[in-house]
Amino acid sequence: MTSFETSPQLNVWRALLALAVVFVMLATTGWTVLRSHRTPSALQASTTEWEHGSIHGLHLPDPEAAPARLTRFFASLTPGDRDRLAHRYPLAVGNMNGAPVTLRYRANDIALGQARRAEQERMHDKRLTAIGHQDASRRMHRYESLMRDHRQILAFDPKGTGRVAEVFGNLTKAQRISVVVPGVDTDLLTFQKTYRPYSAPVGMAEALYGAERSARPGTRTAVIAWADYTAPAGLGVDAATAMRAEEGAVRLNALLRALPGRAPVTTVCHSYGSVLCGVAAHDMPARVTDIAVAASPGLRVSKASHLHTPARLWAMRDATDWVQDVPYLEVGGLGHGADPMSSGYGARLLSSRDAQGHSGYFQPGTDSLQNLADVAVGAYGAVSCAHGDDACLAGVSGEALTGHA
Repeated sequence: MTSFETSPQLNVWRALLALAVVFVMLATTGWTVLRSHRTPSALQASTTEWEHGSIHGLHLPDPEAAPARLTRFFASLTPGDRDRLAHRYPLAVGNMNGAPVTLRYRANDIALGQARRAEQERMHDKRLTAIGHQDASRRMHRYESLMRDHRQILAFDPKGTGRVAEVFGNLTKAQRISVVVPGVDTDLLTFQKTYRPYSAPVGMAEALYGAERSARPGTRTAVIAWADYTAPAGLGVDAATAMRAEEGAVRLNALLRALPGRAPVTTVCHSYGSVLCGVAAHDMPARVTDIAVAASPGLRVSKASHLHTPARLWAMRDATDWVQDVPYLEVGGLGHGADPMSSGYGARLLSSRDAQGHSGYFQPGTDSLQNLADVAVGAYGAVSCAHGDDACLAGVSGEALTGHA
C-alpha cells in the first residue's frame, strides 16, 4: 500500500482534505463527476466473441450463467474441446466462474502471452513517449513474471491498471481456502514487490499459505491472492467512499460462489479491502465461516451484527498503525463507519503484536500472521486475543475449536 506508508499525520490530514473536497464536489456537481467513461476491455471483447461462438455447431452457454451450469458444460466436453476453447477465448475462459480452475490457469497463461507480445510491440512504438515505453516495459516484465514457474493465475484482465488473482496450493483438493483481499494502490504492477514483499498481495498470500501449513501440517490448504477488483489509487475520493468496494464486492462474491468443492472459506481483508469485505458480507455464501480484517478503516456498519452474515468476524490493529487516527464515521457516503476494534462493536479482537505498522500484518514471525493462519485453518483454540485473555473465543463452540466448524 504505497500511499499509506508515508508520514501518518500527513496522511490523516490528506484524508480529511479529501473528505472536504468530496463534500464540495457533491454540493456543486453531484455524484456523476466521480464516474468516468469506461471503454470495452480486452476481457469484454473476448467475452463477446464467446457469446457469438460455438463448438460442434452448438452455441456456447451464457458466460454469466450460474457456476454450476458452466461447470456441467465444461464437464461434458473432451479435454481437446476444452483446450480449444481456452485458445479461442483465453480471457473469457480465464475469468469464467464455473470453468475448471486448471483450465483457467491455462487460459490465463495464453492471455498473458498475448498481452506480453502486445507490450513488446508498444516498447518499440515510435509514437509513444519515453514514459510510454517505460510503462510498456514494466507491464511486459510483469506478464513474463506471472507466466514463470507454473504460476496458477485464476483471473487476469490487462485493462487500465489491471486486475489479477493467483492461487497458492491445490484449490480443487483444499480442505481450507483463504482469500486475501488487499487495499488501495493494488494493481498488476504492485501485485508483487521485491522491496517490502509482504505488503503486496503475492507476499501476503505466500506468507499466509506458509503459516497455515505450519499451523496445520495435515490440512490441505489453498490461498488466493485476490487483486481482481479496481482498488482506489491512493488517498482520495475512491478511498473515502464505498464505490470501489461495492464494485469489488460483486466480483468477490461471484468468485466465492464459484469456488470448487465444499471446503470452508476465510476472507482475510486488509485496510480498504476490509471495506470491500464489509460490503460483501451479507451476500457471501454460507461456506464462508470467518471474515478476518486487519488495519480496517471501517466496515460501513455500526456493529458486527449489521453485516448480516453467520460468519465470525475477527479484527486486529497494531498499536503503531496510523489508521487508528482516521475518523471512524460515515456521513453522506463519506467515511467507512464505526471502528471494528471498539468495545461493543462485536468483533473478536486478535493480537497483532510485532506487526510494525499499517503494512506489516503478514510479516513472518508476527502474532498477526500466526493468528490469521490459525483462524483460516480453524485452529481457533490456538489464537491469541488482543488483550491477553480468551475474550475473542467467547461463544466459539468446542467443535469449532477442533477445526470442524
